[in-house]
Amino acid sequence: MNFKFKSLTIGLGILGMLSFGSTTFAKEKIGFVISTQDNPFFVNLKDGAVKESQKLGYDLIVLDSQNDPSKELSNVEDLLVRGVDVLLINPTDSDAVISSVRAANRAHVPVVTLDRGANGGKVVSHVASDNIAGGKLAGEFLFNKLNGKGNIIELEGIPGTTAARDRGQGFNEAIKGNLNIVANQAADFDRTKGLNVTENLLQAYPDVQAIFAQNDEMALGASKAVEAAGKNNILIVGFDATEDAITAVKNGTMTATIAQNPEKIGSEGIDVANKIIKKETVDTYIPVPLKIITK
Repeated sequence: MNFKFKSLTIGLGILGMLSFGSTTFAKEKIGFVISTQDNPFFVNLKDGAVKESQKLGYDLIVLDSQNDPSKELSNVEDLLVRGVDVLLINPTDSDAVISSVRAANRAHVPVVTLDRGANGGKVVSHVASDNIAGGKLAGEFLFNKLNGKGNIIELEGIPGTTAARDRGQGFNEAIKGNLNIVANQAADFDRTKGLNVTENLLQAYPDVQAIFAQNDEMALGASKAVEAAGKNNILIVGFDATEDAITAVKNGTMTATIAQNPEKIGSEGIDVANKIIKKETVDTYIPVPLKIITK
């Protein structure tokens, strides 16, 4: 009698442990590899993903690639070993990320790209603003401000990223045959490089009426160079609408910025992952609206 009771107790205990285990360990994991946390835009993007994952009850693991493609691949491999159910990735470079995407493909882990796309491998969905449309918005704005005439410097982002390519494409399409781009040079989406490159270009091309920077960090660097050169009449347009850039627009050191919504990109990424986990249909491209912010 006592033996049966003990057996029943042990059996129920094991069942309880198994039940508890399924509750604890069956919580789906979403991996998120982000290009960098040195840029406020990507910090906001991560924050949007974190908030949405908490709201939906997912275990989100975020790893920072520090703008290094080799670290990006290492991060992806780490997450695959940890058994993530979906991989979100904000690529350091659209070509370099192909190896990471293919690693996830081999592991049969669905991939969703955020903000920047991948030029190869199988990606289930891409969440981003329409960078071509944003570039056009910047070009049309400067065209109207300059009455269709003037010399422009274009600061390009990291070569090979879809963001740099698409923003440049849209901008150049908008001003083609009208405004004159006297120089376009990469400053790698970096504020200090934006400052240094602009200083050099202003010396080489003193007759410039406007600067288009493919992100706000470069635009903020350019504004310092413009101020140091005493050319405060030069129009400066950035892209991303980070907090620092919006402040600069308000105080007049920048003219405008194209507003993405990085938090929305992050939260949409989690929503897409949620649908994938639930085996629901997802769109291959999820656009996030943008607008221009001026003083």
